[in-house]
Amino acid sequence: MQSTKVDVNKQIQIAVKTGKVALGVREALDAARFAKAKLLIVASNCPAQYKTDIIQYAKQSSVPVFNFPGNSVDLGSACLKPFVVSVLAIKEPGDSEILKLAER
Repeated sequence: MQSTKVDVNKQIQIAVKTGKVALGVREALDAARFAKAKLLIVASNCPAQYKTDIIQYAKQSSVPVFNFPGNSVDLGSACLKPFVVSVLAIKEPGDSEILKLAER
């Protein structure tokens, strides 16, 4: 069987360029609460209270959550943004294979 290793940063960049994404805790909470996201990506250093709320809403809405291995600076870079990003909500994956992260 072939390995399905997904290059997380590359797929995030493709999703940001070709799909629909929402950046930030407030956007992600809304996306999780109302099941508007197909996947939530949370930075390793996302504040604990926000992370807990996001995971709770995501479970209620059956939205998968992926724990990004890097911090919010790394996630911001992966999104091609010059600022920190604690949470990224994927609403439409575009041409990316980002939703494969949900299968892990």
